[in-house]
Amino acid sequence: MQWLALGFKDLARAPFLSLMHGLFLAIFGGFITLLAHDQFWLLAGYLSGFLVIAPVLATSLYAMSRAMERGETVNFDLLVQTWTQWQLRLRHQPDSYWSLIRFGLLLGMAATGWVITSAALITLMAPAPIHTPVDFIRLVVLSPDNPLFEIWLGLGGMMAAPVFASSVVSMPLLLDRKVTVLQAVLTSWKAVLTHPIPMALWAFLIIGFSILGIFSLFLGLILIVPMLGHGSWHAYRHLVDVSDLEERMTGQGEQ
Repeated sequence: MQWLALGFKDLARAPFLSLMHGLFLAIFGGFITLLAHDQFWLLAGYLSGFLVIAPVLATSLYAMSRAMERGETVNFDLLVQTWTQWQLRLRHQPDSYWSLIRFGLLLGMAATGWVITSAALITLMAPAPIHTPVDFIRLVVLSPDNPLFEIWLGLGGMMAAPVFASSVVSMPLLLDRKVTVLQAVLTSWKAVLTHPIPMALWAFLIIGFSILGIFSLFLGLILIVPMLGHGSWHAYRHLVDVSDLEERMTGQGEQ
């Protein structure tokens, strides 16, 4: 809860830039829903990918919280540097910010794997073909004689747990320190295994707020995305000792 409170405090310190992230994702979510509202598998794929790669999309929120912590200026230039300049400095740092991109691609592959597995399960066990969201609700969610929905939720939880454990502090760590993707993932797993109950609660809060944001016609994401993004930075700072890891400078600070 302290992480959420600190995340909200960061949001209040830079409300326009923070809420801009949430507004962008809300518009994006509404757009993909408008395109795929009557095509269940396309909609499921979009939303699954949206949730899994959210830690990547929040990268500039981590950068904002990092700058606030250091007393640095938080402005639009910081966001531009976060998404562009650091990636282009490979001559000075061969493994530089591209580690974030590689990790994002891995998360995208995880989302694709879930959609394929989910499609195979439902296709095999559903009493009739699923084409629209209404079909899914009628034949899977509300079916009294078929345990498919419970199995589907259980399988989703089994696949989501290792993704969460691999990513919960990985993105802020990759942003903040010069580490490899493997180091970041192992550090994230260590944080989860060392503090299982708080991390389980954190996962529940992230999922709960995300669902609330999506089912509020994405409007809730305007506030929820920056709050969770900034909060995730503070989770990383409280969980990971980085005193022995080399700092990754900002685009302007690199030599």
